[in-house]
Amino acid sequence: MKTRVAMLFGGKSVEHEVSVISGIQAFLAMDRDKYEVTPVYLTKKNEMYVGEGIGDIDSYKDIPGLLKKSTRVIMVNEDDRVYLTSFPPKKFGKNVEIEVDVAFPVVHGTNVEDGALQGYLKTLGIPFVGCDVTASAVGMDKFIMKTVLKEAGIPVLDACVFTLSDYAAMDTMADEIEKKLGYPVIVKPVNLGSSVGISVAKNRSELISSIDDAYRYATRVLVEHAITSLREINCSVLGDENEAEASECEEPMHTEDILSYEDKYVSNAKGGGTKGSGMASIARQIPANLSPEKREEVRDMAVRSFKALGCNGVARIDFMIDEDNDKLYFNEINTIPGSLAFYLWEPLGVPYKELLDRMIELALKRKRSEDGLTFTFDSNILDSASFGGSKGSKL
Repeated sequence: MKTRVAMLFGGKSVEHEVSVISGIQAFLAMDRDKYEVTPVYLTKKNEMYVGEGIGDIDSYKDIPGLLKKSTRVIMVNEDDRVYLTSFPPKKFGKNVEIEVDVAFPVVHGTNVEDGALQGYLKTLGIPFVGCDVTASAVGMDKFIMKTVLKEAGIPVLDACVFTLSDYAAMDTMADEIEKKLGYPVIVKPVNLGSSVGISVAKNRSELISSIDDAYRYATRVLVEHAITSLREINCSVLGDENEAEASECEEPMHTEDILSYEDKYVSNAKGGGTKGSGMASIARQIPANLSPEKREEVRDMAVRSFKALGCNGVARIDFMIDEDNDKLYFNEINTIPGSLAFYLWEPLGVPYKELLDRMIELALKRKRSEDGLTFTFDSNILDSASFGGSKGSKL
């Protein structure tokens, strides 16, 4: 019997369109001999839709038209089985009812990749591919992530983090940044990916402009020192917190100080990247031009970082090399990377179909481990519970 997979993509995120590309790529690459796959589109309101056109990238040129001929569904758990079912249910006619064995989120950004969707799936009791709630949330929050990795001995750049209350005192914020970090600096929304809202500031005027832009996308902003002589190196990791392996390394090419959203998803499509190819179309050098020693340093640090954050499935970790001293720094992790980083595994003889298969196996392995844990125990505490007596007293 084939394993029934719900492939989820889209969602309420500024990376919505990128997720659609990644999700349909994965849907088309799945092994149909092993899996019965249902593509599930999450709108920008996080409403779920299924239908014949949901797995066709061309359908997304007219999303309102696509939704009109598709069916809105919700996930329900009934008798320990999870179904995609019509919502609202039809009073007359046939309702959709699709049983699902495992969910496969291919989503990017806040509200979906940050533990929110993972928490929903966990509450439903369905196995899901990728990081769990905690690892997803930590991996999305750049400041908390840095704190965890620093404790684990992974080199990260020093940074300052600011909230909306700090934004009201812009001059004070700028003074602190200049005193602690100096110029140049990189300003980032604390919980976004795909280079959205990220920019380099080389003076106070640029700093204020960069901060303004970052606060358009998040309520907390991270500022860190920018390496002047920078090389960016990326590496993917596959596995879980117990056992993991690293992919080939890549060096992405970009037009400005940092790899921009334009570099990742727009320029290459205009310049010959295939339609709907997402991160797979970016200008990059694979393998990266690294010495054998530096390549292994990157791959080793990637695995150690992945395990320290408690990740699962496939992640892509972005590193920085300061060419002035050849020092390697962890930059950030993408717990659900664009195109699932399949292009970093193919050079090592792992085709996309196999990569997806191994990710599903890891999800089912985690579910088996969790099923062996005890989450309830017999207790008679409710037999003697009472709200009588003094206010505020304990049971």
